[in-house]
Amino acid sequence: QVRLVESGGGSVQAGGSLRLSCAASGFSASSRCVAWFRQGPGQEREGVAFIYIGTGTVSYADSAKGRFTISRDNAKNTVYLQMNSLNAEDTAMYYCAARYSDPWRGCRDPSNAYNFWGQGTQVTVSS
Repeated sequence: QVRLVESGGGSVQAGGSLRLSCAASGFSASSRCVAWFRQGPGQEREGVAFIYIGTGTVSYADSAKGRFTISRDNAKNTVYLQMNSLNAEDTAMYYCAARYSDPWRGCRDPSNAYNFWGQGTQVTVSS
């Protein structure tokens, strides 16, 4: 059974940093995409960072470029999201999501392309 468990959320002041973790279990292969999505109050779910586990290929939403870094530790089956220079607009529930995928397809897709989800972790940035 596939399971994704996020951790690392919390409250931080503007300009601060947080590192989110997504621990995965139950996957049968490394041919999968893992993504971090976020959803603020009254907002649509937005993909911010994507990684292909087999190759480590990453991509980012414009809102995350230069501030967020997605990475993986295959030995720990964990994907991380390092978030720096946080601002109030980053306040949201952050979700880890995954799907099996061929490497040529790319991972940067909307939320309905992902079929495995964690429970989410809250990030609150105060100005």
